[in-house]
Amino acid sequence: MRIGIFSDTYPPYINGVSTSIEVLRNALIKMGHEVFVVTVNPESLHYDFDSENGIIRLPGIPVGIYDYRLTSIYPIKAINKIKEWDLDIIHSHTEFGVGTFARIMAKQLDIPIVHTYHTMYEDYVHYITKGHFDAASKKTVEYLTKFYCDKTVSELIVPTKKTYDLFKEKYEYDRNIHIVPTGIEVEPFYIENNDAKETARLRRKYGLNKDDFVILSVGRVASEKSFDFLIKSQVNIIKKNKKCKLLIIGDGPDMDTFKALAQKCGVDKNVIFTGKVPHEIIGKYYQLGDVFATASHTETQGLTPLEAMAASIPVVALDDEAFRDVVLDGLNGISFHTPKEYEDAIIKLMTDHKLYDKMSRQARINAEAHSSKYYAEKVLDVYYKALGGMPDEGRPKKTFSSRMKNVIKKGLYGK
Repeated sequence: MRIGIFSDTYPPYINGVSTSIEVLRNALIKMGHEVFVVTVNPESLHYDFDSENGIIRLPGIPVGIYDYRLTSIYPIKAINKIKEWDLDIIHSHTEFGVGTFARIMAKQLDIPIVHTYHTMYEDYVHYITKGHFDAASKKTVEYLTKFYCDKTVSELIVPTKKTYDLFKEKYEYDRNIHIVPTGIEVEPFYIENNDAKETARLRRKYGLNKDDFVILSVGRVASEKSFDFLIKSQVNIIKKNKKCKLLIIGDGPDMDTFKALAQKCGVDKNVIFTGKVPHEIIGKYYQLGDVFATASHTETQGLTPLEAMAASIPVVALDDEAFRDVVLDGLNGISFHTPKEYEDAIIKLMTDHKLYDKMSRQARINAEAHSSKYYAEKVLDVYYKALGGMPDEGRPKKTFSSRMKNVIKKGLYGK
C-alpha cells in the first residue's frame, strides 16, 4: 500500500505526536508498505523535498506555541509531488494547517482519509487566550474538532477510551471510532540494549550517586504537565530519604518557573533538569530512573509511561483514563489521586524491594504488548476499512495498491 502521512509535527520536533508518527512510519515500512510524509519545515520558510525518504516539508510561520508553525492550507508547489506518489490512502494527524491540506488533497484525488485525534485541545486554549474568553474558546475548539473529525474523514482513530468518551459522550459523535493505542519501538529502552558505561557517565553528568533513588519524569516542561505537583511532593519525600532525586527530562516554556519553584520549596538540590534530549537517544536516559512518575491530566495517551516500562521501570501515575490501559495498579505500577497517595507510592517502591522487583518485571512484559508492529497492524485494519474492505487472507497485505481501489469500491475485494 502507498500511504501518505500528513502532520504539522514530525522529527526533528520532539513531542508525543511526532514520536508516534515516526514509530508508525517505520513499522509500516518494515511490513513492506511505502510511506510518504507531508509536514512542516521546522527551520525555514522554504520548501524541502526529500525524494530519497519521501518527505515534503512545507514552509510555515511560527505561531508562538512552542516550536509549532502554521502552513498554508493549499501549498500549490507540493501538489504535483503528492500526485506523483499515487497514494492509496491519506492518514492525517492534525486538524489544522497540514491537516486541512490533507483533507483537500483527499477530496481532489478521491482518496479515503483516516484521521488520528491526538490532542485534547480544550486543555491548551489558555496558551492563546491567556485566560480570557476561555469558555467561548473551548466551545469554538469543540465545534472545529467535530467538523474536522466528523464531516471530512472516512475513519477516525483515537488512542484511548478517554478520547473515545470525549467524542461519544460530549461531542455526540455518531460515526465509527477506532481505539488504537499508540505503540512504541520498545527495543531502544531495554536494559540489555544500553551500555552500562554510558549510563554511569550520564549519572556522573547529572550528579547522581550510585545509592540515589531516582524518580524520572519525561515530557514538555509546561504547566499542563503538572511538574509542579512532583516538585512540591519532593518536600515530604526527601524527609524520608534525602537520597531521592527527581530527574525531569525535557524542555519547555515553563522551565524557569519550575526551577524557581524547586528553589522556593528548598528541594533544588534534589530536583534536576536535563533540558531537551533528542528522541533517538532518550532510551539511554531512561536507564537513570528507578521509578517513573507523571501527574499530567491532559494526555490523550501517555507514551512516556510505556517507554519507562520497556526499560523495566515501575510507573507511578495519576489515576487518569489516559493511563489506565497502560498502568495496571498493583501490577506494573501504582495509581494515585492525592499528593499523599503519590508520596506513599514512591516511599513504598523505595523500601519494598520485593514489590519493586515484581513490578519491574511486569512492566517489561506489559510494554512488549505495545510494540510498534502491533500498533501498525491495528492502523492497517482501519486503512482497509476506509478503503472498503479487507484483502483476502491468501493475499499479502503489502501487495495491496492503488490499482485495486476501484475493485474495492465495487465491494468485490475481500469477499
